[in-house]
Amino acid sequence: MKKLKFIVSLHTQDNDFQVAQAVAAKEAAQKFGVDTEITYADNNAVDQSTQLLKAIQNRPEMRPDGIVLEPVSGTALPQVAKAASAAGIGWVVLNRNPEYLSELHKTSKAPTFSVSSDHVEIGRIQGKQFAALLPRGGTVLYIEGPSQSSSAQKRTSGMTESKPGNIQIITLKGKWTEESGEQAVANWLKLATSQNKAIDLVGAQDDAMAIGARRAFDKVTNAEERTHWLGLPFTGVDGQVKTGQAWVRQGLLSATIYLPPLAGTAVEILAKAMRDGTRPPERTTTASYSIPEVSALSSRKS
Repeated sequence: MKKLKFIVSLHTQDNDFQVAQAVAAKEAAQKFGVDTEITYADNNAVDQSTQLLKAIQNRPEMRPDGIVLEPVSGTALPQVAKAASAAGIGWVVLNRNPEYLSELHKTSKAPTFSVSSDHVEIGRIQGKQFAALLPRGGTVLYIEGPSQSSSAQKRTSGMTESKPGNIQIITLKGKWTEESGEQAVANWLKLATSQNKAIDLVGAQDDAMAIGARRAFDKVTNAEERTHWLGLPFTGVDGQVKTGQAWVRQGLLSATIYLPPLAGTAVEILAKAMRDGTRPPERTTTASYSIPEVSALSSRKS
């Protein structure tokens, strides 16, 4: 039997969860005897589309058998998906449930499906963390992912749903990287309004942006202000062993939320489906949880 070849297309190498995705994909590929090429789009949807179209339009013997995609764009590259389907290439979307997927799942000869975290539930968990850390209420400086990201939108929705009414949110925008978290906070600190607003907690939609936020506060020149900022609780999302979980143990984060890397699951399902000639379910959803448990979070005065 021919050895399967997959491309796993991810956002960036500058994010701990994306790195974990790559590791999980490689481990699953080795386990199931699949050749896997990991590519990165540097958070650029056009580059990601170009990379994948080039692979799809290659000579038949050079084409991948399957593509596992964590899309930069919110639409998840519908035209590229259709091109892959027409070429008989398996298509798996990570962390999105795009509108076109149902039709492709029904009509494509190759396996076509999604594997995603439950981002609304992740947001709900983070809102509960805020409530536990701020029992008397307060204001959260909240760093979201990119505006076009449905994951970011859903996490915000879930957080807003579960946080108590006595917690207010000030929103900044990041790009899932430490650098973007640092830049978002650095820009906010330059605003006159930042000096007039008491912040009680810094929450980010991923651990990398939370640590970037800490880095920005660590560069505040006034020692008293710097100590105040760094003394606030910081929370993130992703909870990988060597980053988010380690940062919680070190006290750099008060809490995180563990997200199982999806790419390994996707490679496993795709490899089994292509070898067995089966059709996987259209959507597979993984479960996430708070680290530490919400009930164990130390209460802090607002």
